[in-house]
Amino acid sequence: MSNLYRTIGLIGKPNHEGASSTIQALHQYLSQQGYQVLVEDSVAKTVNIENVVMASLTRIGEQADLAIVIGGDGYMLGAARVLACYNIGVIGVNRGNLGFLTDLSPDDLITPLEAILKGESRAEQRFIIEAEVYRHGKLKSSNSAVNEAVLHAGKVASMIEFEVYIDGSFMFSQRSDGLIVSTPTGSTAYSMSAGGPILTPNLNALSLVPMFPHTLTSRPIVVDGNSEIKLKLANENYENLQVSCDGHVILAVMPGDEVIIKKSEFTLRLIHPLDHNYFNVLRNKLGWGHKLY
Repeated sequence: MSNLYRTIGLIGKPNHEGASSTIQALHQYLSQQGYQVLVEDSVAKTVNIENVVMASLTRIGEQADLAIVIGGDGYMLGAARVLACYNIGVIGVNRGNLGFLTDLSPDDLITPLEAILKGESRAEQRFIIEAEVYRHGKLKSSNSAVNEAVLHAGKVASMIEFEVYIDGSFMFSQRSDGLIVSTPTGSTAYSMSAGGPILTPNLNALSLVPMFPHTLTSRPIVVDGNSEIKLKLANENYENLQVSCDGHVILAVMPGDEVIIKKSEFTLRLIHPLDHNYFNVLRNKLGWGHKLY
């Protein structure tokens, strides 16, 4: 057992055959190496592990030194929104599809994990954002997002009207299906599908990507990451409006409401193998061309 990490949390998708087998293998390996292992409640009930120590995500954040998340990027996002509130390193094991946030392969797991546990790794801080909904000047709801906060109608192909302010200065008004406010982490997710730019993770920036705007001149724009973005919903909108955080958490929005999106005080600390390279990830995941010479 290394001195860097003493308690390790295992988090994974419940009732997923691949995730369950990986969690069982990791639990056996880590226990044999002398680590205290906590398994997140929902998945602990679905795996066959003797004397398993179950823990909530919050308890893992409070007590563990490292969290290993087994699943796709979607499952990583759900765990990350909670774990970002704690000073805990997070590693992803890819049991999903693309896996931009999940470095390790379940088919070749122990060797790179051994190196990471010895301290042969690199840490990376990813900032997250907060979305807040205000009604008549009072905070009605809020949540955090690792990838993006999206203002949209509650039904498909329904136009909404709103104004956008950056640090209190009016930027533009828009009639569209909505707006995606993305972090650099989320720039390879929903934002990219909507034609937004890819932002390298080290940038302190946010991108604003219109969704099917009713004008030919509306384009994505990148602003400073410390900006406060305010969206003012026109009173003429229909009532069924929403702000989605990472596609998981839905905040209800009414006509006339204001939505504030800004950087959170918390950050997500990702742990990567030493050979991790962001451009290699992009090239492999997106099928870009390899070197010619």
